[in-house]
Amino acid sequence: MPANALAESTSATAGCDAVVLVAPSPIAKHAGGLGPAIGAVVEAVARVDCALEGKCAPLVLPAPGVPGGRLVLAPAGALSEDVDDVRSIAEAAAAGFARAVEAGASRPLLVVRAPSAPRFARAIEVGALAALGSQWTPLEAREAEMAPRSAESLAVLGLPEPRAREIAAVEVGRALCRDITGTEPERMAPRRVAEMCEAAFARTGVLVKIERNVDDYPLISAVSRASRVVERHRPCVVRLDYRPRGEIRRTVLLAGKGVTYDTGGVDLKTDGHMAGMSRDKGGAGAVAGLVRAAAALGLEGVRIVGLLGLVRNSIGEESYVSDEIIRSRAGVRVRIGNTDAEGRLILADLLALARELAMSGAADPILFSVATLTGHVYRAHGPYTGAIGNAAAGPELDRLDVLAERWGEPMERARPRREDYAFVAPRSSAEDVVSSNRLASVNTPRGHQFPFAFLDIASGLKGGTFPFIHLDIGGVSVESADWQFGRPTGVPIPSLTAYLSGES
Repeated sequence: MPANALAESTSATAGCDAVVLVAPSPIAKHAGGLGPAIGAVVEAVARVDCALEGKCAPLVLPAPGVPGGRLVLAPAGALSEDVDDVRSIAEAAAAGFARAVEAGASRPLLVVRAPSAPRFARAIEVGALAALGSQWTPLEAREAEMAPRSAESLAVLGLPEPRAREIAAVEVGRALCRDITGTEPERMAPRRVAEMCEAAFARTGVLVKIERNVDDYPLISAVSRASRVVERHRPCVVRLDYRPRGEIRRTVLLAGKGVTYDTGGVDLKTDGHMAGMSRDKGGAGAVAGLVRAAAALGLEGVRIVGLLGLVRNSIGEESYVSDEIIRSRAGVRVRIGNTDAEGRLILADLLALARELAMSGAADPILFSVATLTGHVYRAHGPYTGAIGNAAAGPELDRLDVLAERWGEPMERARPRREDYAFVAPRSSAEDVVSSNRLASVNTPRGHQFPFAFLDIASGLKGGTFPFIHLDIGGVSVESADWQFGRPTGVPIPSLTAYLSGES
């Protein structure tokens, strides 16, 4: 919608039934240029409510002359400190938009005001995504026809129509990610995730290949052994291949961990730590969502291959156990250290396939793994993606780091160190690498860094030339790190979409 549409009361605002103003505090300073109706209401309420001078819950006000007669004020805080970032805009936009819908609005108009600092350069887009994301409801609720009322549409002041279509495309991908990540383990068992992918990518031009026999993935096969006795829990590998028309200048290969339920296996999760483990498929959800967003955007010049390892880590008489030695797809002998460190096994086989595809004439390939891999990443970094890459990936990780900050999905970076490789080094001539120690990652020094070394070795990437970046989203896949009840976030789909589109 044009930036002057509200101030000039153009026909573009006629279909809106509320205005949501998201701005730094004090919010009254940012109502200028939005027309006399809004300015008068904001000035009047600011005189009697000091809370608006800081960050507070959204406030719904009657506003004659404003579309729908409703004005929702969503202060984002002062945003004047060096540590403030665009996430504050996202949080205020999500809360303000949801409050407008609760108040009865169906077609709110979002107005975002933000500081001019570079880190707020995508404030309008980030606010729009947050508003859209606030309207997602769980798949189970939708299928039971118990979903709450949601908005019919969103208009965003100052967001050109082509850009609005791009944001909508990103949200299509994030919605798919949320459905995969957030749905309970029976409804989203491995092969039902595959079915969802088939439906989601129908008529998009994305090739969907489902491998129901995982014997060519020895580590995935081992993790899934106990689950195979239950037909509906059997594993599969899904390949999503997006190939745009025209010249392909770049190939991006992504491995996503898709553990639909993680009991821990023989190293069983106890003391209530199993609750929420249906969300351990967030990496696969993110990869599927990214490919879906790319298809909706029609990205040019880049082939994107998403590899989803969909497995249930069950416990039973067929369970794989510590001390087993299993050859990975890359032929590397892996000694199992802990069956609750199953995610890295899945990724290692997927990365081995990605390496094979990269070696088969792919244009300028780069490899990613995306996973809710460790609890340590949250203990070390809190609500940030843990990013780590090999030397060849340095420039790419630099660019992704900048984009992630700009799109409200900041990362904390680490470097692989000699101690990481020493930690997984073979202890005897029987193995080439050890998958993990016996402790949980949260009780292990460098608990989210050393798995990179394992992935590097077990996949056959070590010593090669391909850039490889690992993203541990264990602390950001769901809101507030509440694995049982937190809403899936869709991180890092916007950042990676910006990366794939060539944003610098």
